[in-house]
Amino acid sequence: MAIKAGAQMFLSVFDIFKVGIGPSSSHTMGPMVAAARFLDHLRALPFAVQGLRARLHGSLAFTGVGHATDRAVILGLAGFTPDAYDAERAEKTLADIHASLHVEAPGLGRLRFAPKTDLIFDYGPPLPGHANALVLMATDAQGDVIAQETYFSIGGGFVVTADELGKPAPDQASDFPYPFESAAQMLEMARKSGKSIAAMKRANELRLRDPNALDQGIARIWQVMNDCIARGLSGEGILPGGLQVRRRARGIHAALLAERGLNLSAPHTINDWISVYAMAVNEENAAGGQVVTSPTNGAAGVVPATIRYWLDHVPGASARQLGEFLLTAAAIGGLIKHNASISGAECGCQAEVGSASAMAAAGLAAVLGGTPEQVENAAEIALEHHLGMTCDPVKGLVQVPCIERNGLGAIKAVSAASLALRGDGTHFMPLDNCIEAMRQTGADMSEKYKETALGGLAVNMPNC
Repeated sequence: MAIKAGAQMFLSVFDIFKVGIGPSSSHTMGPMVAAARFLDHLRALPFAVQGLRARLHGSLAFTGVGHATDRAVILGLAGFTPDAYDAERAEKTLADIHASLHVEAPGLGRLRFAPKTDLIFDYGPPLPGHANALVLMATDAQGDVIAQETYFSIGGGFVVTADELGKPAPDQASDFPYPFESAAQMLEMARKSGKSIAAMKRANELRLRDPNALDQGIARIWQVMNDCIARGLSGEGILPGGLQVRRRARGIHAALLAERGLNLSAPHTINDWISVYAMAVNEENAAGGQVVTSPTNGAAGVVPATIRYWLDHVPGASARQLGEFLLTAAAIGGLIKHNASISGAECGCQAEVGSASAMAAAGLAAVLGGTPEQVENAAEIALEHHLGMTCDPVKGLVQVPCIERNGLGAIKAVSAASLALRGDGTHFMPLDNCIEAMRQTGADMSEKYKETALGGLAVNMPNC
């Protein structure tokens, strides 16, 4: 539940960590959510509609096929939502729509929709406001547009209309006991209250739901994350999309287990364990499986991998502290989203894997006993060393370089937390300044390096 507090949007832990489907939170989940919102809009109209159309703009057009944006829009118009996605039913529904050229929209009946002509990829200039835009339209019996709404998928599965994008937030800071908008405010509130970052975040969350609901929701987040790791470690075969990328997590995991049994592992092999957990998640994401935005799908492996590393490889780790980890990570993710971006289409991969690494570093530092200052330092170290990273998915697929990039993001998170805990929390570059540097870098970055698949690795690939 996102609630505006003061000049910021209060972001719940369940906004930062959302259960959804792969391969992209902004290009798959967001458009599906937008379609569901459009159906709600149509159901409130005083007149009936006969047909539907959709137009994709900007990054949604350029990498839409690779990110399954077209499928997401169609299924969203048929009533599917990311958190309750049924893969088997979705495939049958898509086949029926392509065969009948109609959508059965819940509460609206049978509406005309021919995917090849009514779903348009507009490769012109992006719409003002955000790189990820889609326009959804309803038509009458003659095919004339009688209702229309523009939606922006702003990263992490968040969706706003064109009107919402430009509206100032009302002043509701009094709704929450710790309404920090910056890391500096967060640290000052921690000093005055004597509370940890997780404790302050929990106090804010309890204004929205009771303790049992909060704890159960957090437990579900980790359960879905861990289940995703397990599926990824057992999955085999070629990932969809045409790149012929083979799943590797299962083979790497098997080799690691065999080496451990023979006591042959070198100390640096722990990096392979961290990487394989992350790769397992992102191979599942690339296959369109169920994942948790952390804070996005493209960066979904970093936080779960860091948690699995902590639980399975760090002496004294306890699942009882999972709430502390995830609440701390969500606090950092909320600051980054509020003051910069978590969208690859806005700021490149520094905003996705960089943000995820900062969140994971903060969470790990917290559960390892770090002070709020050390936690903030850990987040800053991790984010700082992702600055400038482009989003350049080959063929628009969340596979190359995304899968391995999550593994390296998790390794950086662990290293950042460790470095921060070696100090007392004092450091040269504040997290707020690092976040602002990321925002500025993203604003200056060429559009071809921001999730359009028009630059970088996306145009430097083997010819064979």
